[in-house]
Amino acid sequence: MSVAIPRLSGGVPLLGHLLELRRDPVGLMQRCRDECGDIGELRLAGQSMVMLYGEDAQEAFFRAPEEQLDQAAAYPFMKPVFGPGVVFDATPEQRKQALRNRSLRDQAMRGHAQGIAAETERMTASWGDAGSVDLLDFFAELTIYTSSAALIGPEFREELNAELVPLFHDLERGTDAIAYVNPNLPLPSFRKRDRARRRLVAFVQSIFDRREAEGRESKDLFQVLRTIKNPDGSPRYDVTTITGMFISLMFAGHHTTSTTSSWALLELCRHPEWMARVVAELDALFADGGDVSYQALREIPTLESVLKETLRLHPPLILLMRKAMTPFQHKDWVIEPGQMVGVSIAVSNRDPHAFRDPQRFDPSRFEPGREEDQRIFAYIPFGAGRHRCVGAAFAMMQLKAIFSILLRRYEFELAQPPESYKSDHSKMVVQLAQPCRVRYRRRAELAS
Repeated sequence: MSVAIPRLSGGVPLLGHLLELRRDPVGLMQRCRDECGDIGELRLAGQSMVMLYGEDAQEAFFRAPEEQLDQAAAYPFMKPVFGPGVVFDATPEQRKQALRNRSLRDQAMRGHAQGIAAETERMTASWGDAGSVDLLDFFAELTIYTSSAALIGPEFREELNAELVPLFHDLERGTDAIAYVNPNLPLPSFRKRDRARRRLVAFVQSIFDRREAEGRESKDLFQVLRTIKNPDGSPRYDVTTITGMFISLMFAGHHTTSTTSSWALLELCRHPEWMARVVAELDALFADGGDVSYQALREIPTLESVLKETLRLHPPLILLMRKAMTPFQHKDWVIEPGQMVGVSIAVSNRDPHAFRDPQRFDPSRFEPGREEDQRIFAYIPFGAGRHRCVGAAFAMMQLKAIFSILLRRYEFELAQPPESYKSDHSKMVVQLAQPCRVRYRRRAELAS
């Protein structure tokens, strides 16, 4: 006999906990954990959302087959961002095909590290000996270039410029929680989202038009997709679909990296003892003047621990969701078909049962002897199980390549009060709140 799932208190008529989700999503997720325990139900405008907490419940969530807990069915509100026929609007086979991106394979990634390092050098070439920079703008632009070059192709990257940064910001700000109710409401953030997507479609179309007018043949991923035909000879992928693929790759390839890069640099500035350790590690690793290579990037344990701790404390997503397609039982509780099911990355990554002193920035928790990231269903910045982010290794490699250049060239310090740096949790895709400036100074031995 099943046991009733505890319901979270509070909420308002009709909207339930939706307004609280918009206002303070992490606080809502934690309140549900504190009040209900391992499982709790909240309401989002008439839709039931059952939250699962703790390693056992989260393991059941991540191990459930797609036929039982469907990922795509939980995200229809993202269709206006990605467009029709892409990501969560694609068929299961199309989604599986997308996961086979050759750029994410080990052999391909070996060629990306030097390119990412070169792109970082290129972005900082105009910095001079000292100045300041907004981290969100800088890393968002940098990672659009690095991700597009690695995941799509260097020719496509050369077509891009800084004008794309605000367009992706607008797309990310269009992930307002109110989209659970209706993603097409006439909200300013939704109008900006749709306008940004139209401008990106026009931008991608202009690239193809220019290549055709110049008679240029390209071998990047998107040009190859343009050549694929249906049995009747018509193009299989139109420019709207290809733009959706571009957006999805940038969400996956650049958003995590730009957010994590920003917070990692801030945490290092806040904790100079860790900054000193990372810089010393990089100086020793590259003392022979060698280039950044994939092999070298595999041997930066202190930096990797800092990046893991940054992802733990500042995950780029607040929660992960599925939709129950068949009855889903965990212990004595049964989640019925049609109900949404979620786990909170933000709550799990700070679970005191899994992480000692969880509110403290402490990269040593990932060093030999502790290795708290081995709690694979508690430490979930990239998810876990069959749906663990396929780009996790690429993201870590990209982060290491970027910091291998920045921290060997420049010293950094906060340009604002430490407490002024915070994440913007008003949208489901987390960004660093602006302003978020730091000062840089070329290291003394490199200054002109």
